[in-house]
Amino acid sequence: MYTIGIDFGTESGRAVVVDARDGRELATAVHPYVNGVIDQRLPGTQRTLPPDWALQDPQDYLAVLQQAVPAAVRASGVAPAEIAGIGIDFTSCTILPTTHDGTPLCLLPEWRDHPHAWVKLWKHHAAQPQADRINAVARERREPWLARYGGTYSAEWFFSKALQILEDDLPVYAAAGRMLEATDWLVWQLTGQEVRNRCTAGYKAIYWDDDYPSRDFFAALDPRFADIVETKLSYHLAQLGTSAGLLASQPAAWMGLPPGIPVAVANVDAHVTAAAVDAVVPGIFVMIMGTSTCDIVLGEELHEVPGMCGVVRDGVVPGLWAYEAGQNGVGDIFAWFTETLLPPETHAAAQAAGLTLHDYLEREASQLVPGEAGLLALDWWLGNRSTLVNTDLTGLILGLNVATTPAEIYRALIEATAFGARTIIDAFERGGVPIHTVVAAGGLPEKNALLRQIYADVIGKPLYISASAQAPALGAAIHAAVAAGLYPDIPAAAHALGQRRPDPVQPDPARHAIYNQLYAEYTTLYDYFGRGTNPVMQRLKRLRRQIKEGR
Repeated sequence: MYTIGIDFGTESGRAVVVDARDGRELATAVHPYVNGVIDQRLPGTQRTLPPDWALQDPQDYLAVLQQAVPAAVRASGVAPAEIAGIGIDFTSCTILPTTHDGTPLCLLPEWRDHPHAWVKLWKHHAAQPQADRINAVARERREPWLARYGGTYSAEWFFSKALQILEDDLPVYAAAGRMLEATDWLVWQLTGQEVRNRCTAGYKAIYWDDDYPSRDFFAALDPRFADIVETKLSYHLAQLGTSAGLLASQPAAWMGLPPGIPVAVANVDAHVTAAAVDAVVPGIFVMIMGTSTCDIVLGEELHEVPGMCGVVRDGVVPGLWAYEAGQNGVGDIFAWFTETLLPPETHAAAQAAGLTLHDYLEREASQLVPGEAGLLALDWWLGNRSTLVNTDLTGLILGLNVATTPAEIYRALIEATAFGARTIIDAFERGGVPIHTVVAAGGLPEKNALLRQIYADVIGKPLYISASAQAPALGAAIHAAVAAGLYPDIPAAAHALGQRRPDPVQPDPARHAIYNQLYAEYTTLYDYFGRGTNPVMQRLKRLRRQIKEGR
């Protein structure tokens, strides 16, 4: 039997057909989103967007079902009747307001030109003022749940974005019969049933110890917000690895599949990847690296680690505490650099060598040794997710001079993201969460050998790499196999189907020693700019926002 995993990323969605006996990926198809990340102007309107906005069009998600899934099934040679289960994963926290029947408000003519009616992508950071108030009120009230989120609730998470909708566009908020994660909305479209997952509720919507915060807490934020749980959310939360329902007729026709196939409870891209790399036991730190990085590690005990994104029991597999952390910008930083700052000479050199810009820069930067360029960067181009939890922080490169080369900057940016990853690992280990193995998955470690080596050298541990180039989609397919009853639970399916390359990237002791010195300097900058010693980044960003919004 076979299963399908569908991974909804930031720029595209991909479907993979997997042999449920051994995890072999028979075929993959990718569908780029037509509207992609909407951060300048609403499609089909003249409405421009303020700074720090990032929206998406839910029709792009449906197009993945209509295009990528049938293409993958055709390429696999598998008969549609042999598909036993379907699973999906999604970037998170990505939310949208809908009517009571699940129709996205942005697809209705009367709401089309309202930005708050559209999908808010995970990297929509314009809700930082609302997050600041959530944190201030929670600390003033001594809300016990705050420690489960590392002491700070993020602007990326559910209630920050929902509160922004309430305060900025009350008619949209009032019209929303539901507010839900895009991953749950997709399952609703597939099955015809609204079924929400415990994973995103736990990590993003403060569902802790089997309940949400009190009405009094939400009323303290805004009296109109008091009933958000009762009116916009759901207490019916399904366990991961179970079936959310059966494939309905309309989506079955889109995908060229028979109706009635079990659809797994929805999940997050990072969290399903733990199964894809067979990391469903304590102590394995998994970095899912793409435009951003999300980190997952499991533990047998509860520890409240400062600066983590969250810890949820059963958040990845039943019976274990699952810790989440991450970095807002990784691949996005490298993309910004190559798209914005490279001189014509670099473009010409790459073209002459027959290489892409990234491959050319990787080749040139590989010839440098740690510390040779005299550069040090902070990886905050999209703010800091862990351990500072502040989207108003910004990027920095120290040590530039007139002789600095593009390859030197490129390497410094990779090193900065590796230092950010080490900061997170150190925080967990100091907080009592043991880490004995580090695994990287996603397009970046798959494609970039220099990045793999720098991360191993900076962290100082062997770095295992996912054997799948589509690890989240494979993880979703593994969950589908459990939901279809082909395996008794997620660990059994992960052990049978999850894959890592057998030979890890080993750290070089000499380079690690140099990186220890650079990491100490990184930590100094991290604390100086990130912990309130000098909040110049926040002041500059506030000034920028005021000027942009005042035009």
